[in-house]
Amino acid sequence: MKILGIALIVLGLLVLAFGGFSYTREKKVVDLGPIQATTKTKETVPIPPLAGGAAILAGVAVLVASSRKR
Repeated sequence: MKILGIALIVLGLLVLAFGGFSYTREKKVVDLGPIQATTKTKETVPIPPLAGGAAILAGVAVLVASSRKR
């Protein structure tokens, strides 16, 4: 349980630090037999800071709950 709590806290801090993630997508534009044209677009997926804060709070709650069981 402690590992889960620490992982949630780290994940929440990363979300607050970066605010999302980006990736590159390759898409076919033209496909005429042996002739192909593709384009690369950069997509960004934003993650709200509220989700990062919730992950941090959940991680702290898991750590507190796991320490009280003993």
